[in-house]
Amino acid sequence: MKDIWQNTLSVIKNHINLQILNTWFKPIKQLGANETSIELEVPNRFFLEWLKDNYNNLILSSLQEATRREYSIVWRIGKDKGSISIFKGNLPIIDKRQSLPVVNIVAEKIVKEAGLSQKYTFNNFVVGSNNEFAHAACFAVANHLSSKYNPLFLYSGAGLGKTHLLQAIGNMVIHNNPSARAYYYTSERFRNEFISSVRHEKMTDFKNKLRNASILLIDDVQFWTGKEGTQEEFFHTFNTLYESHRQIVLSSDRFPKDITGLDERLRSRLAWGLIADIQPPPTEVKIAILKKKAEEHGIILSEDVVEYLASISSSNIRELEGYLIRVGAVSSLSGKEINISMVKDTLKNIIVDKGHKILTIEDVQKVVANFFNINVSDLRSKRRPNNIAMPRQIAMYMAREYTKASFPAIGESFGGKDHSTVIYAHKKLKENMNNNPDLKQTVESLKNRLVK
Repeated sequence: MKDIWQNTLSVIKNHINLQILNTWFKPIKQLGANETSIELEVPNRFFLEWLKDNYNNLILSSLQEATRREYSIVWRIGKDKGSISIFKGNLPIIDKRQSLPVVNIVAEKIVKEAGLSQKYTFNNFVVGSNNEFAHAACFAVANHLSSKYNPLFLYSGAGLGKTHLLQAIGNMVIHNNPSARAYYYTSERFRNEFISSVRHEKMTDFKNKLRNASILLIDDVQFWTGKEGTQEEFFHTFNTLYESHRQIVLSSDRFPKDITGLDERLRSRLAWGLIADIQPPPTEVKIAILKKKAEEHGIILSEDVVEYLASISSSNIRELEGYLIRVGAVSSLSGKEINISMVKDTLKNIIVDKGHKILTIEDVQKVVANFFNINVSDLRSKRRPNNIAMPRQIAMYMAREYTKASFPAIGESFGGKDHSTVIYAHKKLKENMNNNPDLKQTVESLKNRLVK
Protein backbone atom coordinates (compact mmCIF):
# COMPACT_ATOMS: atom_id res chain seq x y z
CA MET A 1 0.00 0.00 0.00
CA LYS A 2 3.00 2.30 0.27
CA ASP A 3 2.96 2.83 -3.51
CA ILE A 4 -0.66 4.00 -3.80
CA TRP A 5 0.22 7.66 -4.31
CA GLN A 6 3.02 6.88 -6.79
CA ASN A 7 0.59 4.75 -8.80
CA THR A 8 -1.93 7.58 -8.65
CA LEU A 9 0.71 10.02 -9.91
CA SER A 10 1.28 7.74 -12.90
CA VAL A 11 -2.37 8.25 -13.83
CA ILE A 12 -2.41 11.98 -13.07
CA LYS A 13 0.60 12.76 -15.28
CA ASN A 14 -1.36 11.65 -18.36
CA HIS A 15 -3.79 14.53 -17.82
CA ILE A 16 -1.49 17.45 -16.99
CA ASN A 17 1.79 18.90 -18.21
CA LEU A 18 5.13 18.29 -16.52
CA GLN A 19 5.33 21.76 -15.02
CA ILE A 20 2.02 21.37 -13.16
CA LEU A 21 2.97 17.85 -12.09
CA ASN A 22 6.24 19.05 -10.55
CA THR A 23 4.70 22.11 -8.88
CA TRP A 24 1.46 20.74 -7.46
CA PHE A 25 1.70 16.95 -7.25
CA LYS A 26 5.32 15.90 -6.65
CA PRO A 27 5.43 17.75 -3.26
CA ILE A 28 2.53 15.61 -1.97
CA LYS A 29 3.78 12.82 0.32
CA GLN A 30 2.02 9.60 1.28
CA LEU A 31 2.20 9.11 5.05
CA GLY A 32 0.19 5.93 5.26
CA ALA A 33 -2.76 3.93 4.01
CA ASN A 34 -5.19 1.22 5.04
CA GLU A 35 -8.01 -0.65 3.33
CA THR A 36 -10.32 2.38 3.19
CA SER A 37 -8.20 5.53 3.29
CA ILE A 38 -4.90 7.06 2.28
CA GLU A 39 -3.09 9.72 4.32
CA LEU A 40 -1.38 12.46 2.30
CA GLU A 41 0.69 15.46 3.39
CA VAL A 42 0.88 18.84 1.64
CA PRO A 43 3.28 21.67 2.51
CA ASN A 44 0.73 24.21 3.71
CA ARG A 45 -2.91 25.27 3.80
CA PHE A 46 -2.46 27.54 0.80
CA PHE A 47 -1.22 24.56 -1.25
CA LEU A 48 -4.25 22.48 -0.23
CA GLU A 49 -6.69 25.24 -1.15
CA TRP A 50 -5.23 25.40 -4.66
CA LEU A 51 -5.58 21.62 -5.05
CA LYS A 52 -9.18 21.88 -3.90
CA ASP A 53 -10.08 24.60 -6.37
CA ASN A 54 -8.32 23.12 -9.39
CA TYR A 55 -7.57 19.40 -9.12
CA ASN A 56 -10.03 17.82 -6.68
CA ASN A 57 -11.87 15.71 -9.28
CA LEU A 58 -8.63 14.73 -11.03
CA ILE A 59 -7.10 13.45 -7.78
CA LEU A 60 -10.17 11.45 -6.80
CA SER A 61 -10.73 9.90 -10.23
CA SER A 62 -7.02 9.09 -10.66
CA LEU A 63 -6.86 7.49 -7.21
CA GLN A 64 -9.85 5.31 -8.06
CA GLU A 65 -8.37 4.39 -11.46
CA ALA A 66 -5.02 3.48 -9.90
CA THR A 67 -6.47 1.37 -7.09
CA ARG A 68 -9.72 0.10 -8.61
CA ARG A 69 -11.49 1.03 -5.38
CA GLU A 70 -12.92 4.07 -3.63
CA TYR A 71 -10.67 5.56 -0.96
CA SER A 72 -11.21 8.47 1.35
CA ILE A 73 -8.27 10.85 1.65
CA VAL A 74 -6.95 12.17 4.95
CA TRP A 75 -5.00 15.36 4.29
CA ARG A 76 -2.36 16.63 6.68
CA ILE A 77 -0.95 20.14 6.43
CA GLY A 78 2.83 20.23 6.89
CA LYS A 79 3.84 19.06 10.33
CA ASP A 80 0.40 19.80 11.75
CA LYS A 81 -1.19 16.92 13.63
CA GLY A 82 -4.68 17.95 12.65
CA SER A 83 -6.27 16.24 9.68
CA ILE A 84 -9.25 16.45 7.38
CA SER A 85 -10.96 13.89 5.18
CA ILE A 86 -12.59 13.95 1.79
CA PHE A 87 -15.17 11.46 0.62
CA LYS A 88 -16.54 11.09 -2.90
CA GLY A 89 -15.52 14.49 -4.18
CA ASN A 90 -15.66 16.80 -1.15
CA LEU A 91 -12.47 18.59 -0.20
CA PRO A 92 -13.13 20.83 2.81
CA ILE A 93 -10.31 22.97 4.14
CA ILE A 94 -9.76 22.90 7.90
CA ASP A 95 -6.66 24.02 9.75
CA LYS A 96 -6.67 22.44 13.20
CA ARG A 97 -4.18 25.00 14.47
CA GLN A 98 -6.88 27.65 14.34
CA SER A 99 -10.17 27.80 16.19
CA LEU A 100 -12.97 27.01 13.76
CA PRO A 101 -15.74 29.52 13.11
CA VAL A 102 -19.35 28.54 13.52
CA VAL A 103 -20.51 27.40 10.09
CA ASN A 104 -24.03 27.87 8.84
CA ILE A 105 -24.56 24.29 7.70
CA VAL A 106 -28.00 25.04 6.27
CA ALA A 107 -26.67 27.88 4.10
CA GLU A 108 -23.78 25.73 2.88
CA LYS A 109 -26.20 22.94 2.00
CA ILE A 110 -28.42 25.33 0.01
CA VAL A 111 -25.45 26.75 -1.89
CA LYS A 112 -24.11 23.28 -2.66
CA GLU A 113 -27.48 22.06 -3.91
CA ALA A 114 -27.63 25.12 -6.16
CA GLY A 115 -24.33 24.08 -7.76
CA LEU A 116 -22.59 27.21 -6.48
CA SER A 117 -19.26 27.98 -4.84
CA GLN A 118 -19.30 30.47 -1.97
CA LYS A 119 -15.95 31.90 -3.04
CA TYR A 120 -17.58 33.83 -5.91
CA THR A 121 -19.21 37.02 -4.65
CA PHE A 122 -19.74 40.57 -5.83
CA ASN A 123 -17.54 41.75 -2.96
CA ASN A 124 -14.42 40.04 -4.31
CA PHE A 125 -15.06 40.84 -7.98
CA VAL A 126 -12.74 43.60 -9.21
CA VAL A 127 -14.72 46.16 -11.23
CA GLY A 128 -13.01 48.15 -13.97
CA SER A 129 -13.80 49.92 -17.21
CA ASN A 130 -13.70 46.57 -19.00
CA ASN A 131 -16.50 44.94 -17.00
CA GLU A 132 -18.47 47.63 -15.15
CA PHE A 133 -21.56 47.33 -17.37
CA ALA A 134 -21.70 43.55 -17.04
CA HIS A 135 -21.16 43.84 -13.27
CA ALA A 136 -23.94 46.41 -12.91
CA ALA A 137 -26.35 44.27 -14.93
CA CYS A 138 -25.58 41.17 -12.87
CA PHE A 139 -25.91 43.06 -9.59
CA ALA A 140 -29.28 44.45 -10.70
CA VAL A 141 -30.56 40.99 -11.65
CA ALA A 142 -29.38 39.47 -8.35
CA ASN A 143 -31.38 42.04 -6.39
CA HIS A 144 -34.44 42.15 -8.63
CA LEU A 145 -35.35 38.80 -10.14
CA SER A 146 -37.71 38.76 -13.11
CA SER A 147 -36.38 42.15 -14.11
CA LYS A 148 -36.51 43.58 -17.59
CA TYR A 149 -33.06 42.06 -18.10
CA ASN A 150 -34.43 38.62 -18.93
CA PRO A 151 -32.60 36.74 -20.17
CA LEU A 152 -29.29 38.30 -19.21
CA PHE A 153 -26.58 37.08 -21.59
CA LEU A 154 -22.88 37.59 -20.81
CA TYR A 155 -20.15 37.00 -23.34
CA SER A 156 -16.37 37.35 -23.30
CA GLY A 157 -13.16 35.50 -23.97
CA ALA A 158 -12.01 32.77 -21.61
CA GLY A 159 -11.05 33.68 -18.06
CA LEU A 160 -12.44 37.21 -17.92
CA GLY A 161 -14.99 36.74 -15.13
CA LYS A 162 -18.20 35.30 -16.61
CA THR A 163 -18.28 32.37 -14.21
CA HIS A 164 -17.51 34.62 -11.24
CA LEU A 165 -20.43 36.93 -12.08
CA LEU A 166 -22.91 34.11 -12.71
CA GLN A 167 -22.06 32.46 -9.41
CA ALA A 168 -22.07 35.81 -7.60
CA ILE A 169 -25.65 36.30 -8.80
CA GLY A 170 -26.67 32.90 -7.46
CA ASN A 171 -24.95 33.45 -4.12
CA MET A 172 -26.57 36.86 -3.64
CA VAL A 173 -30.01 35.53 -4.54
CA ILE A 174 -29.68 32.81 -1.89
CA HIS A 175 -28.26 35.30 0.63
CA ASN A 176 -31.23 37.60 0.08
CA ASN A 177 -33.77 34.79 0.11
CA PRO A 178 -32.63 31.32 1.32
CA SER A 179 -35.90 29.81 0.08
CA ALA A 180 -35.21 30.92 -3.51
CA ARG A 181 -34.71 28.07 -5.95
CA ALA A 182 -31.44 29.10 -7.63
CA TYR A 183 -29.59 26.66 -9.87
CA TYR A 184 -26.18 27.13 -11.49
CA TYR A 185 -25.06 24.76 -14.22
CA THR A 186 -22.11 24.51 -16.52
CA SER A 187 -23.37 23.55 -19.97
CA GLU A 188 -21.67 20.17 -19.54
CA ARG A 189 -23.33 19.41 -16.20
CA PHE A 190 -26.73 20.42 -17.59
CA ARG A 191 -26.25 18.03 -20.50
CA ASN A 192 -24.99 15.22 -18.25
CA GLU A 193 -27.98 15.54 -15.91
CA PHE A 194 -30.31 15.63 -18.89
CA ILE A 195 -28.80 12.43 -20.34
CA SER A 196 -28.81 10.72 -16.95
CA SER A 197 -32.47 11.64 -16.44
CA VAL A 198 -33.38 10.13 -19.81
CA ARG A 199 -31.45 6.92 -19.10
CA HIS A 200 -32.90 6.45 -15.64
CA GLU A 201 -36.43 7.55 -16.57
CA LYS A 202 -36.32 10.59 -14.28
CA MET A 203 -37.12 13.26 -16.85
CA THR A 204 -40.19 14.41 -14.93
CA ASP A 205 -38.06 15.17 -11.86
CA PHE A 206 -35.46 16.95 -14.00
CA LYS A 207 -38.06 19.10 -15.74
CA ASN A 208 -39.91 19.94 -12.53
CA LYS A 209 -36.71 21.02 -10.81
CA LEU A 210 -35.58 23.39 -13.56
CA ARG A 211 -38.96 24.71 -14.63
CA ASN A 212 -39.79 25.70 -11.06
CA ALA A 213 -36.52 27.57 -10.55
CA SER A 214 -36.54 31.14 -9.28
CA ILE A 215 -33.40 31.72 -11.33
CA LEU A 216 -31.48 29.45 -13.71
CA LEU A 217 -27.85 30.22 -14.53
CA ILE A 218 -26.10 28.36 -17.37
CA ASP A 219 -22.39 28.82 -18.08
CA ASP A 220 -20.70 28.37 -21.51
CA VAL A 221 -23.71 27.55 -23.67
CA GLN A 222 -21.46 27.53 -26.76
CA PHE A 223 -20.61 23.92 -25.88
CA TRP A 224 -24.16 22.87 -26.76
CA THR A 225 -23.19 23.16 -30.43
CA GLY A 226 -24.60 20.12 -32.22
CA LYS A 227 -26.26 18.77 -29.04
CA GLU A 228 -29.78 18.76 -30.45
CA GLY A 229 -31.44 16.89 -27.57
CA THR A 230 -29.93 19.20 -24.96
CA GLN A 231 -30.90 22.27 -26.95
CA GLU A 232 -34.47 21.02 -27.37
CA GLU A 233 -34.87 20.39 -23.64
CA PHE A 234 -33.42 23.78 -22.71
CA PHE A 235 -35.61 25.48 -25.33
CA HIS A 236 -38.75 24.26 -23.55
CA THR A 237 -37.28 25.03 -20.12
CA PHE A 238 -36.46 28.55 -21.32
CA ASN A 239 -40.01 29.08 -22.58
CA THR A 240 -41.55 27.90 -19.31
CA LEU A 241 -39.31 30.10 -17.15
CA TYR A 242 -39.65 33.14 -19.39
CA GLU A 243 -43.44 32.92 -19.53
CA SER A 244 -43.51 32.54 -15.73
CA HIS A 245 -41.31 35.65 -15.34
CA ARG A 246 -38.48 33.59 -13.84
CA GLN A 247 -34.95 34.88 -14.30
CA ILE A 248 -32.54 33.28 -16.80
CA VAL A 249 -28.83 34.14 -16.98
CA LEU A 250 -26.53 32.66 -19.62
CA SER A 251 -22.90 33.01 -20.64
CA SER A 252 -20.83 32.21 -23.70
CA ASP A 253 -17.48 33.05 -25.21
CA ARG A 254 -19.19 34.71 -28.16
CA PHE A 255 -22.25 36.73 -29.20
CA PRO A 256 -25.43 34.62 -29.69
CA LYS A 257 -25.46 35.05 -33.47
CA ASP A 258 -21.87 33.75 -33.64
CA ILE A 259 -22.58 30.46 -31.85
CA THR A 260 -22.49 27.86 -34.60
CA GLY A 261 -24.65 24.73 -34.53
CA LEU A 262 -27.34 26.32 -32.37
CA ASP A 263 -31.03 25.97 -33.16
CA GLU A 264 -32.32 29.26 -34.62
CA ARG A 265 -35.30 29.34 -32.24
CA LEU A 266 -32.97 29.08 -29.27
CA ARG A 267 -30.43 31.51 -30.73
CA SER A 268 -33.10 34.20 -31.09
CA ARG A 269 -34.24 33.72 -27.50
CA LEU A 270 -30.72 34.21 -26.15
CA ALA A 271 -30.85 37.75 -27.53
CA TRP A 272 -34.32 38.65 -26.22
CA GLY A 273 -33.09 40.41 -23.09
CA LEU A 274 -29.91 42.26 -22.20
CA ILE A 275 -26.55 41.32 -23.70
CA ALA A 276 -23.43 42.46 -21.84
CA ASP A 277 -19.84 41.82 -22.82
CA ILE A 278 -16.67 41.75 -20.76
CA GLN A 279 -13.53 43.11 -22.38
CA PRO A 280 -9.94 42.13 -21.54
CA PRO A 281 -8.74 44.06 -18.47
CA PRO A 282 -6.40 47.03 -18.94
CA THR A 283 -3.15 47.04 -16.98
CA GLU A 284 -4.56 49.04 -14.06
CA VAL A 285 -7.37 46.51 -13.59
CA LYS A 286 -4.91 43.60 -13.75
CA ILE A 287 -2.89 45.33 -11.03
CA ALA A 288 -6.01 45.71 -8.87
CA ILE A 289 -6.89 42.04 -9.43
CA LEU A 290 -3.39 40.90 -8.53
CA LYS A 291 -3.43 42.91 -5.31
CA LYS A 292 -6.81 41.54 -4.31
CA LYS A 293 -5.89 37.94 -5.13
CA ALA A 294 -2.55 38.28 -3.35
CA GLU A 295 -4.36 39.53 -0.25
CA GLU A 296 -6.85 36.65 -0.41
CA HIS A 297 -4.04 34.08 -0.64
CA GLY A 298 -1.79 35.75 1.90
CA ILE A 299 0.96 36.47 -0.63
CA ILE A 300 3.03 39.60 -0.03
CA LEU A 301 4.02 41.37 -3.25
CA SER A 302 5.99 44.56 -3.73
CA GLU A 303 4.64 47.20 -6.08
CA ASP A 304 7.29 46.50 -8.72
CA VAL A 305 6.48 42.77 -8.73
CA VAL A 306 2.76 43.49 -9.13
CA GLU A 307 3.45 45.81 -12.05
CA TYR A 308 5.81 43.29 -13.64
CA LEU A 309 3.27 40.45 -13.39
CA ALA A 310 0.59 42.68 -14.87
CA SER A 311 2.86 43.68 -17.75
CA ILE A 312 3.80 40.14 -18.79
CA SER A 313 0.44 38.46 -18.27
CA SER A 314 -2.31 37.79 -20.75
CA SER A 315 -5.85 39.06 -20.34
CA ASN A 316 -7.04 35.74 -18.90
CA ILE A 317 -7.75 36.34 -15.20
CA ARG A 318 -7.58 32.64 -14.33
CA GLU A 319 -4.13 32.43 -15.86
CA LEU A 320 -3.11 35.64 -14.10
CA GLU A 321 -4.15 34.10 -10.78
CA GLY A 322 -2.38 30.89 -11.74
CA TYR A 323 0.91 32.73 -12.18
CA LEU A 324 0.40 34.46 -8.83
CA ILE A 325 -0.33 31.14 -7.11
CA ARG A 326 2.70 29.52 -8.71
CA VAL A 327 4.97 32.33 -7.51
CA GLY A 328 3.42 32.14 -4.04
CA ALA A 329 3.81 28.36 -3.90
CA VAL A 330 7.47 28.42 -4.93
CA SER A 331 8.15 31.13 -2.34
CA SER A 332 6.33 29.16 0.36
CA LEU A 333 8.08 25.88 -0.45
CA SER A 334 11.58 27.28 -1.00
CA GLY A 335 11.60 30.22 1.39
CA LYS A 336 12.68 32.54 -1.43
CA GLU A 337 11.76 36.20 -1.30
CA ILE A 338 9.35 37.24 -4.05
CA ASN A 339 11.14 39.76 -6.25
CA ILE A 340 11.28 40.32 -10.01
CA SER A 341 14.29 38.03 -10.44
CA MET A 342 12.53 35.23 -8.57
CA VAL A 343 9.31 35.75 -10.59
CA LYS A 344 11.22 35.60 -13.88
CA ASP A 345 12.94 32.39 -12.83
CA THR A 346 9.69 30.83 -11.59
CA LEU A 347 7.77 31.62 -14.77
CA LYS A 348 10.61 31.14 -17.25
CA ASN A 349 9.11 28.00 -18.77
CA ILE A 350 5.82 29.69 -19.59
CA ILE A 351 7.11 33.04 -20.76
CA VAL A 352 8.20 33.25 -24.37
CA ASP A 353 11.54 35.03 -24.66
CA LYS A 354 10.41 37.44 -27.37
CA GLY A 355 8.58 40.24 -25.66
CA HIS A 356 8.14 38.22 -22.45
CA LYS A 357 4.66 37.31 -23.59
CA ILE A 358 2.81 34.54 -21.78
CA LEU A 359 0.88 32.60 -24.40
CA THR A 360 -2.68 31.35 -24.09
CA ILE A 361 -4.84 28.90 -26.04
CA GLU A 362 -6.76 31.89 -27.35
CA ASP A 363 -3.51 33.36 -28.74
CA VAL A 364 -2.83 30.11 -30.60
CA GLN A 365 -6.36 29.91 -31.98
CA LYS A 366 -6.23 33.47 -33.32
CA VAL A 367 -2.88 32.96 -35.07
CA VAL A 368 -3.90 29.64 -36.64
CA ALA A 369 -7.32 30.93 -37.72
CA ASN A 370 -5.77 34.01 -39.33
CA PHE A 371 -3.13 31.93 -41.13
CA PHE A 372 -5.68 29.53 -42.64
CA ASN A 373 -8.27 32.27 -43.27
CA ILE A 374 -10.95 30.69 -41.10
CA ASN A 375 -12.88 31.90 -38.04
CA VAL A 376 -11.73 31.19 -34.51
CA SER A 377 -15.26 29.90 -33.87
CA ASP A 378 -14.60 27.17 -36.48
CA LEU A 379 -11.69 25.87 -34.40
CA ARG A 380 -13.82 25.92 -31.25
CA SER A 381 -16.87 24.25 -32.77
CA LYS A 382 -17.63 20.54 -32.96
CA ARG A 383 -18.04 20.60 -36.75
CA ARG A 384 -15.52 18.52 -38.69
CA PRO A 385 -15.35 19.82 -42.28
CA ASN A 386 -12.20 18.93 -44.21
CA ASN A 387 -10.92 22.51 -44.32
CA ILE A 388 -11.02 22.74 -40.50
CA ALA A 389 -9.57 19.35 -39.49
CA MET A 390 -5.89 20.12 -40.17
CA PRO A 391 -5.89 23.69 -38.76
CA ARG A 392 -7.60 22.40 -35.62
CA GLN A 393 -5.03 19.61 -35.23
CA ILE A 394 -2.20 22.10 -35.66
CA ALA A 395 -3.80 24.49 -33.15
CA MET A 396 -4.18 21.69 -30.57
CA TYR A 397 -0.55 20.71 -31.07
CA MET A 398 0.67 24.28 -30.68
CA ALA A 399 -1.53 24.87 -27.64
CA ARG A 400 0.17 21.94 -25.96
CA GLU A 401 3.68 22.95 -27.06
CA TYR A 402 3.58 26.69 -26.45
CA THR A 403 1.16 27.24 -23.55
CA LYS A 404 0.99 25.80 -20.06
CA ALA A 405 -2.46 24.34 -20.69
CA SER A 406 -3.21 20.70 -19.86
CA PHE A 407 -4.73 18.25 -22.36
CA PRO A 408 -8.22 18.51 -20.73
CA ALA A 409 -8.06 22.33 -20.79
CA ILE A 410 -7.09 22.30 -24.46
CA GLY A 411 -9.90 19.90 -25.30
CA GLU A 412 -12.39 22.14 -23.51
CA SER A 413 -11.25 25.09 -25.64
CA PHE A 414 -11.74 23.18 -28.87
CA GLY A 415 -15.44 22.38 -28.66
CA GLY A 416 -15.34 20.41 -25.42
CA LYS A 417 -13.28 17.57 -26.88
CA ASP A 418 -12.05 14.75 -24.67
CA HIS A 419 -8.42 14.98 -23.54
CA SER A 420 -7.65 11.73 -25.40
CA THR A 421 -8.58 13.46 -28.67
CA VAL A 422 -6.04 16.19 -27.96
CA ILE A 423 -3.37 13.64 -27.02
CA TYR A 424 -3.98 11.83 -30.31
CA ALA A 425 -3.90 15.09 -32.32
CA HIS A 426 -0.62 16.10 -30.67
CA LYS A 427 0.99 12.72 -31.29
CA LYS A 428 -0.32 12.45 -34.87
CA LEU A 429 0.88 15.91 -35.89
CA LYS A 430 4.30 15.27 -34.38
CA GLU A 431 4.60 12.11 -36.47
CA ASN A 432 3.39 13.87 -39.62
CA MET A 433 5.89 16.71 -39.13
CA ASN A 434 8.75 14.20 -39.09
CA ASN A 435 7.63 12.87 -42.48
CA ASN A 436 6.46 16.13 -44.05
CA PRO A 437 8.96 19.02 -44.24
CA ASP A 438 6.30 21.38 -45.60
CA LEU A 439 4.05 20.75 -42.61
CA LYS A 440 6.98 21.26 -40.26
CA GLN A 441 7.77 24.56 -41.97
CA THR A 442 4.12 25.65 -41.65
CA VAL A 443 4.12 24.98 -37.91
CA GLU A 444 7.44 26.80 -37.54
CA SER A 445 6.02 29.78 -39.41
CA LEU A 446 2.98 29.79 -37.12
CA LYS A 447 5.25 29.67 -34.08
CA ASN A 448 7.11 32.73 -35.32
CA ARG A 449 3.83 34.60 -35.74
CA LEU A 450 2.73 33.48 -32.29
CA VAL A 451 5.71 34.92 -30.45
CA LYS A 452 5.93 38.22 -32.33
